[in-house]
Amino acid sequence: MLLIDEIDKSDTEFEAFLLEVLSDFQVSVPELGTIKARHVPLVVLTSNNAREMSDALKRRCLHLFIDFPDRAQELEIVRLKVPGVSERLAADVVSVVHRIRKLDLKKAPSISETLDWARALTLLNVKTLDEQLVSETLSTILKYEGDIRKAQQELKEYVELQRAKLKAPRAQSDKDVLH
Repeated sequence: MLLIDEIDKSDTEFEAFLLEVLSDFQVSVPELGTIKARHVPLVVLTSNNAREMSDALKRRCLHLFIDFPDRAQELEIVRLKVPGVSERLAADVVSVVHRIRKLDLKKAPSISETLDWARALTLLNVKTLDEQLVSETLSTILKYEGDIRKAQQELKEYVELQRAKLKAPRAQSDKDVLH
């Protein structure tokens, strides 16, 4: 078995090299000669769509799209992978991440980033999220400044909408409306 993770981040020369492996089950290395597979290899390629793959490579592959899990599945993943996370914090983190993923972002937060955020907040002994804490820690799940600004604006609008729904006075804590 051969795993090539994030093939879309490789250059086109590597893609040509990979085509030789996939078509002939062998590879030519100038310093070593030709190396042939003893068995037909099972090759798994992953991609985040950073760039379009060539038609020749796509023709040799079966495509499987794996979307983000729904809230319930992701909540189970957080509970399983982040020991000590409070139920409320896990639910808050998953809810915020799912809301942020709906935005037009350069890079949506992955499941591993959800886990990183939940771990970091757990290490900080956080039990629930509030607007300020989310704003201060968004860089854990978002890697581009433009994405962080979009998320901050979205969450600000969300908190204001929740306040209006609750018909709460302006002085009410964001802790009660963020989740």
